[in-house]
Amino acid sequence: MLSARRVANAAVHLAWRRLQRVGDIGPHTRAADRFGSFGEGSCVGFPLDTLYGESAIHIGVETLIGRQCTLAVGYGPTQQVLPARGLVIGDRCVIGARACITAHSSIEIGDDVWFGKDVFVSDASHGYQDPETPIGRQFGSHQPVSIGSGSWIGHGAIILPGTTIGRNVVVAAGSVVRGVVPDLSVVAGVPARVVRTYAPGTGWARDAATAASTAGSAAL
Repeated sequence: MLSARRVANAAVHLAWRRLQRVGDIGPHTRAADRFGSFGEGSCVGFPLDTLYGESAIHIGVETLIGRQCTLAVGYGPTQQVLPARGLVIGDRCVIGARACITAHSSIEIGDDVWFGKDVFVSDASHGYQDPETPIGRQFGSHQPVSIGSGSWIGHGAIILPGTTIGRNVVVAAGSVVRGVVPDLSVVAGVPARVVRTYAPGTGWARDAATAASTAGSAAL
């Protein structure tokens, strides 16, 4: 009985690994043909969590998108009119497993951007202006999101609508980011704020405003 269970267990795992390899979306597959563009050497891992609006999704070359991710443009798979470049992911990016990227107007991710796991990015949220209408039925405004080349987005970070992240930025794990993040900086916290910046000739240094704030809190 134990031997039969071992054999069955090994067979299931072998079959699943083969299914994953076959199910991956790569260049020249029928699934890739539905994308706006899909670069050579890129791969979207199988299984995905959610995928729709592919015609408005553009993926550069040698980009790896992990398994169980959500890539979506629009409010659902039946939406007919989509922005031509609703979601653009650059070259040589790594998007960690279970990331959720939902675009309605414009999300642009530069080259060589790496995500940890469970990162969420969206360019729209729900409205709450009408107190008589359930919030889930109120659509918020579309606010484009941009993530600069060379940046690292840590595990579980949330990038909110209207955010512009500069070049070579580190977003600490679990941070909630909104607004403009300058090039060559490190942001952390909820809400995220700049904690380090890079100055030519000096190197990385703790942000002066953050240091002052921390000192003031300690004094209290």
